[in-house]
Amino acid sequence: MQEQIYTNYRLLLPTEEVLGTIAVKDGIIADIQPRIVSQGQDGAGNYLLPGLIELHTDNLEKCISPRPGVRWNLDAAAVNHDRDLISSGITTVCDAIAIGDVTPKQDLLRLHHYAPIIDTVSEGQTAGRFNANHLLHLRCELGYEHLYKTIEPLANHPLLALISLMDHTPGQRQFVNVDKYKQYYVGKHGVPIEKMEDFVSMRLENQRQYAKENRQALVTLTQAKKISLASHDDATLEHVRQAIAEGVVLAEFPTTIDAAKEAHSNGLQVLMGAPNIVLGGSHSGNVSAMELVELDIVDIISSDYVPRSLLQSIFIICQQTNKPLYEAIALVTLNAAKAINLDNEIGSLEVGKKADFITVHDDGIVPRILEVYKQGKRVA
Repeated sequence: MQEQIYTNYRLLLPTEEVLGTIAVKDGIIADIQPRIVSQGQDGAGNYLLPGLIELHTDNLEKCISPRPGVRWNLDAAAVNHDRDLISSGITTVCDAIAIGDVTPKQDLLRLHHYAPIIDTVSEGQTAGRFNANHLLHLRCELGYEHLYKTIEPLANHPLLALISLMDHTPGQRQFVNVDKYKQYYVGKHGVPIEKMEDFVSMRLENQRQYAKENRQALVTLTQAKKISLASHDDATLEHVRQAIAEGVVLAEFPTTIDAAKEAHSNGLQVLMGAPNIVLGGSHSGNVSAMELVELDIVDIISSDYVPRSLLQSIFIICQQTNKPLYEAIALVTLNAAKAINLDNEIGSLEVGKKADFITVHDDGIVPRILEVYKQGKRVA
């Protein structure tokens, strides 16, 4: 492949921002220079930054089921999901496949359709149907009776990058406020309001019967297979200390300042949601992500349920904290790559790494993605 040159860009390098030039050959960054040259693509002073990395997104589920009871064709939904991501600047994604979130409905994605969804992602990745690089993040609902026997056969899947331990039992973690829990499940999952009390009782009983055993089995499995493990919605010091003892590397969406501080101070990477930052707070009434950013205890940002929020959140962080953009961008690039052991390949503009990058124009209102490149090839 002929060498590609991009010059007159504001390059966001790991430790500085420079106005300069980047050269790409055979899909790999071949050279970086802090000067402008007379050949190549002129960036007119716009930003050039690493492709964004997403560890936890529900967007695939949204594309498959845009409304309760609606099911889109899986292949089409997966391609639409990929386009949503790549147009948002996300070049590597861990598709979050939730397993075992039992509701009164029988045709639930998370109970009965996880296998064809995983197959669709795998086939699309193998066939080159996607523009982003797709990996798997298995979100494990601990109160699901058949959780371990569902997950164990997937432990050797070539795309598996992350397993997270979820417990969405009402009255704790994300849903300390039971009214917020009811509102969420009625609105997102279409649980009839008249069945909500029985649903809450069922979830409490399922947790009592199955959560402890499932958690212990999954911790043992991830340790044996060397799979990155995440905790989810830690609210107390006890939650975090249990996660540390289990070998967790990533604390997803801690719901309190105390839990986030404990996780961060003990070496866990703390992940918070970009929508929380863009909206100025948590829709569940939990801790503000920006408050944790200002305390410098957030390591990774996830777009969660709005892919386009990822890049916007970084510019908002810089506006509100005066953090330099080259430093803030690590929250959605290099730190995420480290969590899934890919930082030697992607996550930063460095010679020898894959040429996954995006160009961005910032008008001070909303940053606008101009182009997206995957291993040197323009894909959006």
